[in-house]
Amino acid sequence: MSLYKRLSPSNLWRRLFDGKERLQPVSRVFGLDRGQSIARYYIEQFLRQNAAYIRGRVLEVGDPRYTLQFGKDRVTSSEVVHVHSGNPQATIVGDLATGQGIPGGAFDCIILTQTLQFIYDVNAAIANSYAALASGGTLLATGTGISQISRYDMDRWGDYWRFTDASIRRLFGSIFGGENVSVVTYGNVRTASAFLQGRAAEELTKRELAYSDEDYQVVIAVRAFKTNSNEAIDA
Repeated sequence: MSLYKRLSPSNLWRRLFDGKERLQPVSRVFGLDRGQSIARYYIEQFLRQNAAYIRGRVLEVGDPRYTLQFGKDRVTSSEVVHVHSGNPQATIVGDLATGQGIPGGAFDCIILTQTLQFIYDVNAAIANSYAALASGGTLLATGTGISQISRYDMDRWGDYWRFTDASIRRLFGSIFGGENVSVVTYGNVRTASAFLQGRAAEELTKRELAYSDEDYQVVIAVRAFKTNSNEAIDA
């Protein structure tokens, strides 16, 4: 009889995970102190697959890292929005929840990664993002599914929401029109468990990261177009 068959379920659990892991994560900063965050691994995969839409006048939240990484020479101007002044990388101080400070019809692409969960009025944030796009523009956004609380954000402006593909599709579809919205999910039970523990992407295999299970959504990504026929619904 194998060792694992002789162990009780509780002892088997202890064999697989040491005592500290059972009660405390190995990282409370999403594995960033161990390598690349699993969520960021998925976000970059999504943006890489949609890099052609990162072009022209691009707006990104917080910093321009993905605009520069994936937009390359397709970008003609790069703007960075932050809700508070004091961010040295921000070129616009604006609030997506109210629309204050956000120019209308100004951008060919908006990159909105892991932001919506920190905005209480998420409907307004999507509507104001829509309003900021030029006709023919593209919004590339990601939201959190299975995740720990982000303590940094919770203590500063709040960590309010966790999403599913159904909620993201409905939220964006009500503003952009369902036919202009494409949603994809990333994650599985292995990566979701590792993410909650604070493991880094480098601690998983490519095969583990690549497998997708719609019942264990770590990251939900959406591509939404603003076309001439769009009629945004007021949030």
